Amino acid sequence: MLLAIPDVLDATQVAAFRATLDAADWADGKITAGHQSAKAKDNAQLPETSAAARDLGAAVLDALARNATFFAAALPKRIYPPLFNRYAGGQSFGYHVDNAVRYDRSRGGVDPVRTDLSATLFLSAPEEYDGGELEIEDTYGTQRIKLPAGHMLLYPSTSLHRVLPVTRGARVASFFWMQSMVRDDGKRRLLFELDVSIRQLTGDVPDHGALVQLTGVYHNLLRQWAEV
Repeated sequence: MLLAIPDVLDATQVAAFRATLDAADWADGKITAGHQSAKAKDNAQLPETSAAARDLGAAVLDALARNATFFAAALPKRIYPPLFNRYAGGQSFGYHVDNAVRYDRSRGGVDPVRTDLSATLFLSAPEEYDGGELEIEDTYGTQRIKLPAGHMLLYPSTSLHRVLPVTRGARVASFFWMQSMVRDDGKRRLLFELDVSIRQLTGDVPDHGALVQLTGVYHNLLRQWAEV
């Protein structure tokens, strides 16, 4: 499931992020690439151990904790601390699949995170740069995505994807991975669609008797599929 989540960060937050990132010391993006993806990766990245990366990453996690759409879609169990990258001057990232497991050793953690879902939180407005679309091979064909600043794309980490060359300006984003309580993408999609339907019915017909049954179905399916 590819899902665009709007307004994870508001305009004020995006401006504050960009002020910090524009003044940051960037490193070669290959520092977090695996053996194969390093051959295709050409970008700059904020070092994971930098104070800016830690502070902004914590702010991203705080925003996600308040976002009901994100929680319903991802059903997160563990989230790898958000990272930050920058593409400019023709830089790109060729086709690759994200590593299946990530280890947060740089920040003192040793617990593995299985990458069920990947996320890209756009921090540059589309008009700030040319190119830089996130291209994903989806079940329904190839999708090219370029979202407004503050919006985030959630997609399966199993997807073959790339970032097209940035030919003007700079594309700045946060990216990270998460392990879901529900490993299977198809099951997560069903639960998300059921959750959205329940919330819509709650708003439209809050006293409808079927809401109790539908909510029960949701939780019983989650109970059957969740790994906690």
